Amino acid sequence: MSRFIERRRFLATAAAAATVGTIRPGILGGSESSPGVAAPPAPPLQAPQQEPPPLIPLGNGEAPALQFQAYPGGTGALMEKLWRDNGGNPFERNDIDIERWSGPVPTSEEDLAFLPVHRLAALIRAREITSSELTEIYLGRLKRLDPVLLCAVTILEGRAREEARQADLELAAGDWRGPLHGIPYGIKDLFAVAGTRTTWGSAEFSGQFTRFDSEVAVRLREAGAVLVAKLATGEFARGDRWYRGRTLNPWNLDEGSSGSSAGPGSATSAACVAFAIGTETQGSIVSPARRCGLTALRPTFGRVSRYGGMVLSWSMDKTGPMCRSALDCALVFNAIHGADEKDPGSLTTPFRFDPAPDLAAMRIGYTEDAPESFVEALRGLGADPQPMPEIPRGRSNALGVESSAAFDFHVAPNGELPPIPEDLEEAERRRRSRFRGSRDVPALDFVQSQRRRLILMKEMAEVMQDFDMFVSGSGQVGLTNQTGHPAAIVPYDYGVRNPDSDSPTEMPLTTTLIGDLFADDKVLSVAHAFQQGTDWHSRRPEIGG
Repeated sequence: MSRFIERRRFLATAAAAATVGTIRPGILGGSESSPGVAAPPAPPLQAPQQEPPPLIPLGNGEAPALQFQAYPGGTGALMEKLWRDNGGNPFERNDIDIERWSGPVPTSEEDLAFLPVHRLAALIRAREITSSELTEIYLGRLKRLDPVLLCAVTILEGRAREEARQADLELAAGDWRGPLHGIPYGIKDLFAVAGTRTTWGSAEFSGQFTRFDSEVAVRLREAGAVLVAKLATGEFARGDRWYRGRTLNPWNLDEGSSGSSAGPGSATSAACVAFAIGTETQGSIVSPARRCGLTALRPTFGRVSRYGGMVLSWSMDKTGPMCRSALDCALVFNAIHGADEKDPGSLTTPFRFDPAPDLAAMRIGYTEDAPESFVEALRGLGADPQPMPEIPRGRSNALGVESSAAFDFHVAPNGELPPIPEDLEEAERRRRSRFRGSRDVPALDFVQSQRRRLILMKEMAEVMQDFDMFVSGSGQVGLTNQTGHPAAIVPYDYGVRNPDSDSPTEMPLTTTLIGDLFADDKVLSVAHAFQQGTDWHSRRPEIGG
């Protein structure tokens, strides 16, 4: 009992000393000092000030410690859900079969160039054409059409021919890597490729070379694809204007191809490449795909590594395929998706593309602005589309703040923000001020904005709980880029898109299938089912000749 009382006295004394702010030697032992022994000097209340360590210099690519996850319940809950819902390993990859070639081979170079990837793959696998022959066709079209379209930054003739030769040698030895083996493609000039320029669309970086490869380029190389060109992007991933001019829409040379995946959109539409890799932060795959009449996939956030790509927003940047069919998008996505330790925002989830889906089992919605003919076509295929409940609205300041951080090295290279000269033209002043405005956003405002963003994500999850996807006329670009949902662009008709424009040209009309999180395979399966009975996606612009 006495030991218990002594312990209570000890704790009371310690608490009292703590409120004063210091505990002197000997006080907890019952006396301040022993008789005849001088008390030791009290230690200083604070350690002497030390110089802080120097700040680590930052460029464009270093990721922050906080990472965005599109699933509002978090990564751990997502992994458990995937394991439970899939009845086994959610990381298992599934091959996608392609139909073997039968019948006559096209004799026209134009007809060959406009074939979708899965048909070109069948030709190469059957040795009806070599990768080298196909690569020469696309190189020729690039050199002929790029002066008009301004779709390419660098045409990689030597590299492409060597990669095509290697693909042919492997095939001759019986080594077929899969559907992308020997297929020529282009990549947006935000991605690093060793030994090539990576300009980000800016004259200030037009001489930028790297000694490493972006992860998406590595995965496509491992799949056997042949890189023929670095394709144009609007300056620093905005719009379709870059330092050489404006990238044009092959369907209508009076308008740009939209941005910022302007080059991938234009080059794929004009059959200068078989497919292309684009990026989206807030519309940059969706917009040029719609403008140029392509089929494209903006994946769920995190499904494709962004390592080696220019950063605009760590919580919104996405990488995806821009193609001429939904099946092509599935083939390309199957090769590039999955976690990468070099991109801490990436993860692996199942991708199980079904070329013959049961649309009656799909839970498909539609918004008021969805194209009626497309919705009716889905009904004709067995689907039962239902009206969507009200879609939530919200916004965050993630893009502005994160892009300002990503480009701080450029706008304030010495830690100081230089003034913008007063005598500059308005367009140049806007360009130079682009990454400055959000530097002054208080940290508290940014965090509060991200808290509201998570609330928005949960509201979207509630809306989507009864749907696998929904058809949207507008595309819901602002909302779904904040929440991380996937979107597939699908041509559904052909006609005058804007009769009030100065040049009302006929071209493919497109709509958007917005999927639930990680339902990329389902939206592509439904798009493929629609394209099996239509030819809107195979129409060609006249410039393709």
